[in-house]
Amino acid sequence: MNPNQVLIGPDGQPTYGLFEDGIQYINFRDYDLRSPMDRKLGRLAKHFKFNQFQFVALVSPELIVGVAIVDLKWVSNAFVYLYEPKSQRFEEFSFMQPLARKTDIGLRPENGAASFHSGRNSISISAGSGRRALNVSLSNGVDIAAVIDESGSSPLAMCSRAGYQGWVYTRKTAALPCKGRVLWAGDEIDLTQIKALASVDWTAGYMRGETFWNWGSMSATLADGRRLGMNLAAGVNETGFTENALWLDDRLIKVDMVNFQFSRYLPNSPWRMQSADGIVNLRFTPMGQRKEKINALFIDSNFTQHFGVFDGEIRLAGELIHVENCWGFAEDHYARW
Repeated sequence: MNPNQVLIGPDGQPTYGLFEDGIQYINFRDYDLRSPMDRKLGRLAKHFKFNQFQFVALVSPELIVGVAIVDLKWVSNAFVYLYEPKSQRFEEFSFMQPLARKTDIGLRPENGAASFHSGRNSISISAGSGRRALNVSLSNGVDIAAVIDESGSSPLAMCSRAGYQGWVYTRKTAALPCKGRVLWAGDEIDLTQIKALASVDWTAGYMRGETFWNWGSMSATLADGRRLGMNLAAGVNETGFTENALWLDDRLIKVDMVNFQFSRYLPNSPWRMQSADGIVNLRFTPMGQRKEKINALFIDSNFTQHFGVFDGEIRLAGELIHVENCWGFAEDHYARW
């Protein structure tokens, strides 16, 4: 069997590292899950400790869209937000389902599907044949139909250790071409016309029971017409490997560890993101944010996702790229699950 078909091997352990072509199937039920004291855990523990989420962003200087489906087994939630930079118009929607009812996230990152339903609100993300489709239909009339072209891009796909007994598989892409339309407050926005680019985050695993992360993402078109994508993170998924990368058009460029400098309690203040190898030196200026705090019996979450603009430099071998007013995201997240 091709080793990239499944993540968990015959010994019950995942394969750690970076995967050029990604993993086809996350066979988490084959994992030899144990307690910190090495006691074998059964099927129920395997089910309830396994977390999954998907996040898709559509980014343009004229419109920012963020959509997520999160399955934490005890509860699932989904959110959709839209922001128009010119007018600063912002609208968000958030939904929850106890015991992850009407929530389904498949185990195939490259050609699977995810869906969430709450009343007359539905969200779906499906992948296959080099494309990823996002469909959102909300009861208030917001409707999104987008097709993301993944055919030429190399994803950043990796699996790393998470705490003593866990692991996380994540697959990231950014600055992907997309087409489709967004219906919002009576307006129809053509994604091709506004030159929107997409980013995709597919993540699953046995994550640390208490964790945090900082994250930065960018999808932009440079002055010379090239697409520049970025995914940076600190605090998670960096035990031996990192999920830090750039994309120049469809070329993946790996980046070293990244230092995030920001003031958590001054939400409008700028961030700095600098990589240890000197490739990334960026300033992020927040323009808006989505915040959510959940304090429940089994789950806590303190989530802030900023959207705003990046400025600074990307220093590559033989080239210095000046980043000016490029839209993206910065995130500060604490979780207990």
